[in-house]
Amino acid sequence: MIIPVETLMVFAPAALALNLTPGNDMLFCLGQGMKSGPRAGIAASFGIAAGVFLHTLAAAVGLAALLATHPGAFAVLRWAGAAYLVYLAIQAIRGAGALHAAPAARRASALKAWREAVLVSLLNPKVAIFVLAFLPQFVDPTRGDSFTQFMLLGLVLNVGGTIVNCLVGGFAGSISRGLTQRPSLSAWLQRFTGALLLGLAARIAFDRH
Repeated sequence: MIIPVETLMVFAPAALALNLTPGNDMLFCLGQGMKSGPRAGIAASFGIAAGVFLHTLAAAVGLAALLATHPGAFAVLRWAGAAYLVYLAIQAIRGAGALHAAPAARRASALKAWREAVLVSLLNPKVAIFVLAFLPQFVDPTRGDSFTQFMLLGLVLNVGGTIVNCLVGGFAGSISRGLTQRPSLSAWLQRFTGALLLGLAARIAFDRH
């Protein structure tokens, strides 16, 4: 077995604990669910998963290491991610509420949530740095292909995170669907989502840790 069972028994609980810790990805899925319903919340979760997979692949082939050693590139990516979240926040505040839209519009909203989540994940350099710092601790070059080990560990981490984010996004969407039956609450949900996205933008831009 390329990854021994004892390694997985240590890695899996650690990964689960990290996945259960509220972070930018979870809060983004929460906001998408509240803004556009459970389908969008779940779609955002899979978008985050796609972004994390690409970050894992980049780390496995050494691209994340280049990012870690070039502060200028890290800063550019971080500020681009923050700017994109500000843009999404403005769109949310201006929105009229997607939960009353037709089925085709809701499907489009879910696809939009997926695309936005992919970009949010890819434009957050801290995901790449985290993957680069965490996964190599469990890779054993003496057991064979390090690339395969890296990607398998990333898969375990990503699956757990996707399940947690789907539950959060879907649950938030279910609650918001009931709340938005009252038109007066729909606008407030949009504003809350916008404020949440602005908070995430500030966290990415100014958090130095």
